[in-house]
Amino acid sequence: MRRLLVLGCAFAATLAPACAQEPGIDPADTGFMIASTALVLMMTIPGLALFYAGMVRRKNLLATMAQSVAATVIVSLLWFALGYSLAFSGDGAWIGGFSRAFLTGMGVDTVSPLAKTIPEMLFAAYQMTFAVITVALVGGAVADRLKFGAFAIFSLFWLFIVYVPSAHWVWGGGFLQSLGLIDFAGGTVVHINAGVAGLVAALMLGKRQGFGRENLAPFDLSLAVVGTGLLWVGWFGFNGGSALSAGSRAVFAIVATHLSACTGAAVWSAIEWTHRGKPSVLGMISGAVAGLGTITPASGFVLPWQAVLIGAAAGALCYFASTTVKARLGYDDSLDVFGVHGVGGVLGTLLAGVFATAAVSESAAGPGVSGLWEGDVRQFAVQVVGVVVTVAWCAFGTWVALKATSAIVALRVSGDEEREGLDVSQHGEAMGV
Repeated sequence: MRRLLVLGCAFAATLAPACAQEPGIDPADTGFMIASTALVLMMTIPGLALFYAGMVRRKNLLATMAQSVAATVIVSLLWFALGYSLAFSGDGAWIGGFSRAFLTGMGVDTVSPLAKTIPEMLFAAYQMTFAVITVALVGGAVADRLKFGAFAIFSLFWLFIVYVPSAHWVWGGGFLQSLGLIDFAGGTVVHINAGVAGLVAALMLGKRQGFGRENLAPFDLSLAVVGTGLLWVGWFGFNGGSALSAGSRAVFAIVATHLSACTGAAVWSAIEWTHRGKPSVLGMISGAVAGLGTITPASGFVLPWQAVLIGAAAGALCYFASTTVKARLGYDDSLDVFGVHGVGGVLGTLLAGVFATAAVSESAAGPGVSGLWEGDVRQFAVQVVGVVVTVAWCAFGTWVALKATSAIVALRVSGDEEREGLDVSQHGEAMGV
C-alpha cells in the first residue's frame, strides 16, 4: 500500500507542471471578477450619481444625475463597438487593433493574455466599468451649466481621443506599460484624465452665474453621504478587482484602499477644523474620496502602513488644492474634480513610484516592483514620465473634444436656462415640493 501511495504521488507530481502551464478559466477568479464588475458599475449608478447630485443646487439635481446615467449608456455601447478592441487588442505602441470590435472573436473559453484565468468577455466588461465612471467624473466639473446634448456628444469624442489611447498605453501593452509605468487601478487612466479634463472643461465653459457672489451651497448633502458610501464600497471592486484574481494581492489592495480613505477623511477634517473651527460633513466625504482616488494607482503595490501615509498626503494636498489654490486661481470647477481626482491621481501615481514594495506584487510570473523606498530611482522617474504624458495628452485631447462638440452644438446653456435650472431646461422635469 505504501508503495502504491508513493507511485501515485509521483504520477501526480508529473502532471502538476502540465496543469500549471495552462490553468484555464478559474471559477473562483471568475466569481470574484463578476462581483467586482458589479461593484464598479454601482460606483457610477447610483454611487457617483448621488454623490454629485447631493452637491449641486436643487434645480440641477436631476440633470446632474442624468449625466451619470448617460455616461453609463453611451460609453457602454461605444466600448462594445470599438472601445475595448482599440484599448486591449493588438500590440501597437500607441493604439490597439480591431480584432475585438463588437466583442467578436471571443468564445466561451477565450481568455485575454492580460487576464488568463477569467473569460475575456468578463475582462472586457470589467474594463468597461472603468471607462464609464471616468467619463461620468468629468461632468462634475461643469455641473450647473453644460448642455445635456453637449455632454453626450463630448462623451463620444473624449472616450476615443483621450480614454481609449491612455488605457492602451498603460494597461493594454502600449508604450507606457512597456516603459514600466505602474498604475494598479487608474491613477493616470482614470483620475488624472478625469481631473485634467474637468479643469480644461471648466476653463473653456467659464464660471457659473453668481460664482463668488451668490450662495451656491449644496441642496442635500445627505445624498452625497450616501453616494460616498456606495463609492467607498464599490472601490473595493475597483482596486481589489484590478488584481484580476481572488488572491492575496486583491486583499492587500482592498485593505490599502480602506485605510487610505479613512486617513484622507481624518486629515482633511483635521485641517478644516483647524482652519475654519468646525469639521464639515462635505469635508469628511471629500477627504475620503481623495484618499480613495490617490491610493488607486498604488493599492496593489504597497503595504498597509504606506497606504496610511498616502491617504494622509491625499487629505492634506487635495484639501489645499480644492480650497486655497482654487480660490486664488479663480477657476470654477463645480464639484472639485481637478482638486480631488486630478491632484490625487498625480500624487498617487508618483507615490506608487516611491512606496512600491516588491513583496506585495511578486508572483510566480516574476519579481515584484520596487520604488524609491527600496532604492529603485528609475521606477520613480518612469512614474514622472507617465504623469507628464497623461496630463499633456489629456489637456490637448479634451480641448479637441470640446472644440469638436461645440462645432455641432453649443456647450453651455443660455443665461435664462441656467437661472431656470437644468432639470427643467434640459429635461422638462423638476423635483417635487
